[in-house]
Amino acid sequence: DLNRASASQLETLPGIGPALARRIVVYRDSAGGFGGVHELVRVRGIGPALLEKLRPYVRVELDRVSGRP
Repeated sequence: DLNRASASQLETLPGIGPALARRIVVYRDSAGGFGGVHELVRVRGIGPALLEKLRPYVRVELDRVSGRP
C-alpha cells in the first residue's frame, strides 16, 4: 500500500532507489496520501513508463468510511 509503505519497503520495487523512495514518502506526507496509484506520476522521477512497471506491485487502500487515504 503506497500510503503505508516505508521508504525501505518502496526501495524493493523495480526502478525505485533510495532517493525516489524518499520523494514518494515526502509527496505522500505533504499531499495527505495517495488517492490512487495513478497519482505516482506526480512524484518527480516517475513517468508513465515507470508507473506501468510499478502497477502490478503497488496499490492504494482508502478508508472505507471517509474514502480518503
